[in-house]
Amino acid sequence: MATGALLLACALLGVAVAQRVVTVQSGPLVRTEGSHVTIWCNVTGYKDGVKQDFDWSMYLPSVPEREIRIVSTAQSDYAYAVYAQRVNSKEIFVERLSDDSAVLHITKVQARDQGVFECYTPNTDGRYLGSYSARTNLTVIPDSLTVTAPPQTLSKVEGDTLQLNCEVSRTTMQHTHLSVGWYLRSPEDAAAPPQELVTLSRDFVLRSGGPYRQRMAAGDLRLDKTSATSYRLTIHKLQPVDQGLLYCQAVEWIQDPDGSWFAMTRKQSEKTQLRIQPTDRDFSIQVSTERRSFMAGEPLELRCTIEAQNVPERFFSVSWVFSSSPVAVVGPSAVPVLGPDYVAREAAGLMTVRKESPSVHLLKLHRLRQGDTGKYICRVTEREKTPTGDFIDRSKRSRNVQITVQSFKNNTTVSLSTNSSEVLEGDRIQLICSVNSATGPLSVVWQWTDKQLTGPIQEVASVDRDGTVAHGASYRDRSRYGEIRVERVRADIFSLSLYNALPGDEGQYRCTATQWINTGTDTEPNWENIGNQTATKTVTVKTVESSFMVSASSRTPSITFGDSFDLLCLVKPRHNPRVPTSVTWRFMPSGTRAEDEDQGEFKDLVTFTREGTLQWGEQLLGLGTRTTVDRSHSNTNFRLSVTRAGRREAGKYQCTAILWRKNYDNSWSRVANRTSNLLGISVLQPESRLKVQKNNQSLAYQEDSRVRINCSITSQTSQDSQHAVLWYIRRAAGSETDELLLRIERTGAFEYGAYADEERLRRRVQAERLSPRLYALTLNRAESSDSGTYYCLVEEWLSDPDGAWYRLSRDTSGYTRVLVKQPEPQLRVDELENNITVEESSSIRLGCNIFSQSSPDSRFSVFWYVDRSDDEDIEDRLGEDDDKRDCVFSIGHDAIFGNGNCSPPDDNGPNSRFQFERTTSDQYSLTIHGARPADAGHYYCHVEEWLLNPRNEWYRLATNNSGITIVNVLQRVSTIHSVVCSNESLFYFLFFYPFPIFGILLIALLVVRYKGRNNNKSQEGKNGAPLLWIKEPHLSYSPTCLDPPALSLHPGSVD
Repeated sequence: MATGALLLACALLGVAVAQRVVTVQSGPLVRTEGSHVTIWCNVTGYKDGVKQDFDWSMYLPSVPEREIRIVSTAQSDYAYAVYAQRVNSKEIFVERLSDDSAVLHITKVQARDQGVFECYTPNTDGRYLGSYSARTNLTVIPDSLTVTAPPQTLSKVEGDTLQLNCEVSRTTMQHTHLSVGWYLRSPEDAAAPPQELVTLSRDFVLRSGGPYRQRMAAGDLRLDKTSATSYRLTIHKLQPVDQGLLYCQAVEWIQDPDGSWFAMTRKQSEKTQLRIQPTDRDFSIQVSTERRSFMAGEPLELRCTIEAQNVPERFFSVSWVFSSSPVAVVGPSAVPVLGPDYVAREAAGLMTVRKESPSVHLLKLHRLRQGDTGKYICRVTEREKTPTGDFIDRSKRSRNVQITVQSFKNNTTVSLSTNSSEVLEGDRIQLICSVNSATGPLSVVWQWTDKQLTGPIQEVASVDRDGTVAHGASYRDRSRYGEIRVERVRADIFSLSLYNALPGDEGQYRCTATQWINTGTDTEPNWENIGNQTATKTVTVKTVESSFMVSASSRTPSITFGDSFDLLCLVKPRHNPRVPTSVTWRFMPSGTRAEDEDQGEFKDLVTFTREGTLQWGEQLLGLGTRTTVDRSHSNTNFRLSVTRAGRREAGKYQCTAILWRKNYDNSWSRVANRTSNLLGISVLQPESRLKVQKNNQSLAYQEDSRVRINCSITSQTSQDSQHAVLWYIRRAAGSETDELLLRIERTGAFEYGAYADEERLRRRVQAERLSPRLYALTLNRAESSDSGTYYCLVEEWLSDPDGAWYRLSRDTSGYTRVLVKQPEPQLRVDELENNITVEESSSIRLGCNIFSQSSPDSRFSVFWYVDRSDDEDIEDRLGEDDDKRDCVFSIGHDAIFGNGNCSPPDDNGPNSRFQFERTTSDQYSLTIHGARPADAGHYYCHVEEWLLNPRNEWYRLATNNSGITIVNVLQRVSTIHSVVCSNESLFYFLFFYPFPIFGILLIALLVVRYKGRNNNKSQEGKNGAPLLWIKEPHLSYSPTCLDPPALSLHPGSVD
């Protein structure tokens, strides 16, 4: 009894601990329209390790019973139509903080969102206990906060005082607090965070930003509330760091039920641009140039640099002066005003005056003259406005810069380069003539002579200083057909190109460059030759016949079925349209005898003609569909590619090339013929890469379980591989014979083995293909006879390029040792010993309680035995000596009484003294009525646990005996009391029948007395003698058999 109470208390305690509780942010929550609303939700008391989901819904005040779904972490289509668009656009979303905590976000709350929000967490524990949802109220009010400050631009001088006003108002009905602050944003870096100047917090505490705390403590920074809605910022002793964009920001706060403060609305005023002019107004000037000595015609650059604070905000004018003559003036607007002597020069593009940056001004003379020799000065004037409103000018001038311009000298140098000193016939000869240190226009003359320098010098072409090209008499005809090209690439670079080089073009080439200078004006030029320079280069032309050769190569002389191979035919020299090449690929199958190779067994596959077209031969590889050919842009590489090669593509390959030359009459002549080396191609079956997972494992299952064995292919030869899987079983550990369960063909067909029929496995075995590389064998309702070692044999099949399937390899998996066993016996019967003493003829109640069983499907056979011997070691003999015990009662697992060899001594039926009861599936009791002395002894129950195997056959799994119950029967002692009470006839004779007789006698006596008294009155009167009469006797009766009725005559009853 105590044990049961303890178990019940533990169960109730466990329930209390595992009770689910969902909590949500306390309400009501008051938020303004357009603000970002967050509501958190937590869940506790669930089964650990299970990720919780959150479903959010709301209920409108007008329809509090109607649920409107909003968003869920488990269902993407959870929202109703009224919220679906906002959820899809991420205006409403759920942020998961942990497995059991989440936050609902409404980034822009609307007035229609007002209502009751509910957070619901679906059950994940398999039972319902606790709370699964929680609600909070959300109130949406209008946004009435206004923050105004006039936008303006203020210019202050360092040290001045600044005052700005800000109007902040609200009409919120709820109790809210305001915080008002002023912020400064840098105008140069818009991405930088604003700097806090001073803020009046919601608790009416005045604080300032880090850099401004000292100034606030010194009284230079103040924030005053001048009225109910007005706030004034005062900054004394302005500093340059105060420059920027100033604005006022107000935040409306409300206190939530949990005591925390929430910023409902945050707004900013218009910005005030503040400029602060530093007190340091001094500046300096610096004029720089690369050098001070120049040649006539060279450019001059002078830069005037202003060194001062805050130059972009100040107004400077720059004047250039040459030998006391004004050159140009550049005002604050950066528009130059030229001196009278430089207007024409600037118009001709020979002079530039500009403002490169706020602090750098440039003066550039593009072509110096000797008259430009002299002193140059930069004068800077600043115009400044005083606090009184007047303007003052301050000017400074730079030091003199002496510039010297010397007369022009020809310092040019000429270099001649070529694309190659040795070119192939038909290629291009390209010569580049580069002129260095040229300061004026150039003209170039191209000339040729033989390599021995013995022949006359011939002019090829010339380019004058204006870029006009003229060809020499010997090259004029070739130039008309575009074979000679002369151009000026740049002002100082010239090129000569001779296309389709001929052997006669070999020789020495000369480039002569002449420099000119204009000593006049642009309108009246006067060109003078100030010198020329010459460079030479020798070029050799190599004939194509001397270098013509053909070679064939292949990177894959041995390939596998289905692979591709490329054959490359390399033709040298490079392709030239004037000397083209025709290339032919030839093939001899591998079945051709070696001695036939010289007898013309090679057949043409494909030919690249000299015109660039293709001609297919009579031999086709891969039925003509798996063969491709291409050539490089230079026509030197000719490629033959074969895809998905098979046996037909194995053999010897070679390529032949013919060199052609185009004559002047457009006819073609055959120059040379070359044949490449032989290429042998072998096509083999692919090397198998089939691997099956070989992990050995042991699995143990209970009977009637589902056994699953996987066969995993870790690698295969090709993605197109197909597999046939054979499942085998080895019954004994040392057995060499493996039985075939079933075979799965590569086409998916099933074929059962003989073992499956013998063991009746067809209905229980199941084979699956879970993925292209994963197969599974499943045994349903496993039996102990299914124990053994299982493995799979995988066959890999491939299709050759011709479509025929062949088996490439086989591999076996690891061994899976399967042990199917019966459930572990866990039968336990109450072993508590009892001692019962009853009186004879009373009832004896014997209990048999089963505390644990091996399986929920177990059934029990229960036997009650009695040992009437006086041996004290009865517990050691339970189940050993069947001759000294008697079977009292039994019931089988099939609910049949008298199960087994138990034959109770009493008769069954209505007259039986035995009463059997089973209150629950694990509690049995036997009651013996009318106890007899012979019923005394040592009683115990014997329990057998039975289970049904997968073949629907019952078997006994375990047995157990209960504790001893000692029964003592007290015999009844024979007394008068017991004799009378035990005999019903005697009881009625002694205690019931006498009373009616005595009553009749009493009535008779009363009648006799009554009559006798009337007769004796006269006799008494006559004789004077008294009458004798008897009083009514006193009867005492007890209705029980233990107190028999007593009849007594009390003294004095006779008068």
